[in-house]
Amino acid sequence: MTRTARKPPANSGVTPEQAERFAAGLGRLWPEGGTLGLAVSGGPDSIALLLLAHAAIPGRFAVATVNHGLRPEAAAECAMVARVCADRGLACSVLEIETGAGNLQAAARAGRYAALAVWARREGLAALATAHHADDQAETLMMRLNRASGLAGLAGVRARGIVPGAGLPLLRPLLRWRRAELAEIVAAAGLEPAQDPSNADQAYDRVRVRQALAAAEWLDAEAVAASAEHLADADEAVAWMAEREFADSVATIDGGVCYRPAAPRAVVLRVVTRIVGGFGGTPRGGAVARLVEDLEKGAGGNVGGVAASVETQGWVFRPEALRGS
Repeated sequence: MTRTARKPPANSGVTPEQAERFAAGLGRLWPEGGTLGLAVSGGPDSIALLLLAHAAIPGRFAVATVNHGLRPEAAAECAMVARVCADRGLACSVLEIETGAGNLQAAARAGRYAALAVWARREGLAALATAHHADDQAETLMMRLNRASGLAGLAGVRARGIVPGAGLPLLRPLLRWRRAELAEIVAAAGLEPAQDPSNADQAYDRVRVRQALAAAEWLDAEAVAASAEHLADADEAVAWMAEREFADSVATIDGGVCYRPAAPRAVVLRVVTRIVGGFGGTPRGGAVARLVEDLEKGAGGNVGGVAASVETQGWVFRPEALRGS
């Protein structure tokens, strides 16, 4: 379905060209259409997403903001989002969640998506949109390059995916927009977005990478983000090949699984990871790579509670024997 943006409301901060660009990009990304749910945190990127949607697709979206309760300012930031919406005649759902112990950032992300999925189902929404942009994508790629990540880690986020655990389309319509141009939209609308102090805290890898990228004037963040998209395409191809390799070269044997590798190493790593996962293990990529190296040398090893050995019929994987048994 082709979308044509209407003329933006007065003082929206959005030019007609920007409204048309957003509408056209969303139409390509989500041709089936419907009512779109916007996840708006109150930061400059998500406020820009709200303003663009209000200018380009009025009446075809709903807004929610999530209070994780992790910072004292969180409630005030949610209230600010609600005010921005009210000033434009829009409703805003404030979703309250509790974040458990452990990795707070991962737990907050999981809780946020779970709450948004429940909200989307309740409101009858057809998809959910977040404000990830080109600079986010470039930062993620550079961070993962610095960690020697494999292809899956380097792939970055896709413009269209699935809300974790919900089966709902997850859209990122700003992946070809830069952080600076989104900030200009918010400033042109006369709004003061929320500023998360963690975004300036050099204790976080992402902050250090962001500052380094900003200082590298020769680096084109949009081109880096495009490279991440190409890597994501390659990741899908490797995943497809791994499915075929698993079907053709993996067999169940007494008490375990036998694998006779017949594919390039990148595919083999995927298959071994899947085999280990089938026994309930959750190995990291580096651990799987070391195990494959040992198997290629004719040695055995173990990872994620699974023991692997080289036998006549191929690589054999079995649950690791309990100690003392």
